[in-house]
Amino acid sequence: MSTDTQDPIILTITYHGTPHTFTLPPTATISDLSDEVADSLSIPASNQKFMISKLGLLKPPFKNPQLPLSSIADKKMSLMGSTVAEASSIEQAAFEASRRANRAARPVQKVKAYKSHDWKKQQEEAQYTFLDIRPLSYLPNPSRSLEYLKRLADDAGIKAAMRKHKFTVGLLTEMNPVEHTTSNHEGTSRTLGLNRNQGEVIELRLRTDAYDGYRDYKTIRKTLCHELAHNVFGPHDRNFWDLCKQIEKEVEGSDWRSGGRSLGDEEYYEGGEEVDDHGGWTGGEFVLGVGQPGSSTSQSSAGLSRREILARAAEERIKRLREQSRQGENAGNGSG
Repeated sequence: MSTDTQDPIILTITYHGTPHTFTLPPTATISDLSDEVADSLSIPASNQKFMISKLGLLKPPFKNPQLPLSSIADKKMSLMGSTVAEASSIEQAAFEASRRANRAARPVQKVKAYKSHDWKKQQEEAQYTFLDIRPLSYLPNPSRSLEYLKRLADDAGIKAAMRKHKFTVGLLTEMNPVEHTTSNHEGTSRTLGLNRNQGEVIELRLRTDAYDGYRDYKTIRKTLCHELAHNVFGPHDRNFWDLCKQIEKEVEGSDWRSGGRSLGDEEYYEGGEEVDDHGGWTGGEFVLGVGQPGSSTSQSSAGLSRREILARAAEERIKRLREQSRQGENAGNGSG
């Protein structure tokens, strides 16, 4: 009977949205994994970049080439990098472009600045992006939420800002409005976005409170700018707000389109809102569709119908109002 230390290490790495499973010896290191990726996927070590949850970005030559795989076997891993064939095609295309630029041409062609592809830009967009995009499958019409999230990820301004600031986000997803809404005698507070562990996960409040529509696109895009700034600064201090406003200006400046649009047959919620969140959230294990640890709404709503989801939302609001009312009565009795 083999012991745990003698069992092989089985790792699953996501590359271009496809999971790849590797089986290595129990004593294998991160360098051994790099060699296995080079052999199996034809991605040279010089092109490899591993995004590992809680560790961040690792690439050869590694700072700690003897890092045991057993210490990271339970962590989510994503791989970025060009295969030998892709790198060769890029190099060939660059060579052909250089050859054409140096070729003697007619005067009319010399004054025409034409560029078919910006290879550097494409490579940066492949690296500084959202590695995974997922809606909440148990809420109504998840395909519409996925379309909305993809529109944000493909927004020219967002892509330009992520390239400039070298932002890589592990997962872009939506949040359940029920789990991030608080009501009291002063009104209703809605959290519009959350950023966990400096870009490991970004959640955005896409839906209206009744789940029957989607919020204004530019408001959510502004929220995304706010959450991207939390990749660098957690607290809402002066450094954070300076970066946040800078990103907002960069995104707005790259927006060549004006006005909003509808998402499928559903109209966006009209009216902008100020971004409300609790700063950069650090720690905890993220599970899609589950609230923050310790919250009364942290249990999953998977499998519930729309009517059940709305009923749960109403129950949560009533529960909060009752608790706040009792607290107010206790405070009043104590002050007498």
